[in-house]
Order: sequence, then C-alpha cells, then structure tokens
Amino acid sequence: MSTNVPSTGPAEFDPTRRTALVTGVLYLVTFLASIPAVFLLGPLLTDPNYVAGPGQDHQVGLGAVLDMVNAIACIGTAVAVFSVARRVHEGFALGFVTTRVMEAAIIAIGVVSLLAATTLRSEGVPAGDTGAAVVVGRSLVAVRDWTFLLGPTLMPALNALMFGTVLYRGRLLPRAIPALGIIGAPIMIAFVIATMLGLSTQGSAFNGIAGAPFFFWELFAGLWMTFRGFDRSAPVVVAAMAEAAHPTLATTRLGPSVPA
Repeated sequence: MSTNVPSTGPAEFDPTRRTALVTGVLYLVTFLASIPAVFLLGPLLTDPNYVAGPGQDHQVGLGAVLDMVNAIACIGTAVAVFSVARRVHEGFALGFVTTRVMEAAIIAIGVVSLLAATTLRSEGVPAGDTGAAVVVGRSLVAVRDWTFLLGPTLMPALNALMFGTVLYRGRLLPRAIPALGIIGAPIMIAFVIATMLGLSTQGSAFNGIAGAPFFFWELFAGLWMTFRGFDRSAPVVVAAMAEAAHPTLATTRLGPSVPA
C-alpha cells in the first residue's frame, strides 16, 4: 500500500490561513499603536520641566495606553504563529516568543515610568521642591528612553533573527521580506551597542539607517500575512493541508525541521 502523502490542490482547505491572518493583523496593530503613541507622548518626552508645568496628562495617558496595546500585540504575534513556526524550527519559534515577551515587558517598564511622571505632576509640586521634582521627572523620562532602546529597538533585531529565519527557511513568505530583517539585525544591534557606549544617539542618522529595514520588513510581513497568508507551496503548509484532509497523518507530521 502506498504511503505517499496525497497531493493538495489549490481549492483544499488551508488550516494555516487563520494563523497567518491573526499574526498579520497583530503585526499591523503594533504599527497602529506605536506610531501615534510617539506623538502623544511628545509633550512629556520633550519638555524637561513637564512635571512643574500645566501638563497634558490625558494625552500622555492615551499614549501610554497605546504603548501597552503595542506590548500586548507584540506577544500576540509570537503566540499566534507558534504552532506553525515550531514545525519549521522549534528553537527559533520558542526564541521568538521569548524575545517578544521581553520586548513587551521592557515597554511596560517604560510606560510605568511615564505614568509615574504624570502622577508626580498631577499631585502638585510645592514651590520649594520644584527643582527636585524636575530632576525626578527627567530621571523617569530617561528610564523610558532607555527602555525604548532596549525594547522596541533591540528586541526587534532579535525577533528578526528568530522569526525571520523561520519564515525564510520555511519558505512561508517571499524570501525577500524576512531577508530584510535578517540582514538588518546586525546593523540594529550595532546601533544599540554604540548608543549604550555613548558613540551614537537615538534619532541619529545611524538610528535611521538601522531602523529602516525593520520598518519595512515588519510592515510587509504584516500586510502579506494578513492579505495573502503563508505560501501554500511551503512544506509546512502542504503538510498541514494534508493533515486537515487526512487526520491520521498528523502524528507523522509533528516536529521535524524544514531544511533550508
């Protein structure tokens, strides 16, 4: 009796389509939340005397909410795609979840520091303590600046190395898309290290050069997964479709890595 996996035609059910859709939408949510948050948080991030002034706490609070939405969506991208990613390489799939959780945790620390600054301002600063309050406020903003470097800046480089490799090896997306992230990762890591050593700064030209590949790789990946899904000719998708059509094959399709 033949043991070959039955062929899957284009009309057959693709069980990975929903996974790709959810992952892609969550990727797009990170854009929709994080970009407006930068502008909403501007008054606190750019005014060194914010805690001693009238403040725009409601606007800053909305920015903090969007940052938390971004953090939750970050975790969601890795959790949603884990069942597919682990079929390509379980170690990289787990690494992607781990780096996304770290990114979200670091973002949350930054949010807490900004909320602490708005609390300090809203409770009122005695006239004689204005100088000390301003120093504390600046310190809280400095904490957020460093969390921005280590969270939404460094972690995406590690995410690209993990998830980008999965997508590239598994042929789940056109290889040019994850290649953007994989190639850009060392540049971003170099920028983060340079900034930590005082050799560069956030907002510099180096920052822009390092960040461009990640902006486009995550945007294109999110859009592709949302509207196109994973490539139906990818080995893990073919296997998933075969399992959906023939459930008895499922036990033979769990775990093996897909060769590069």
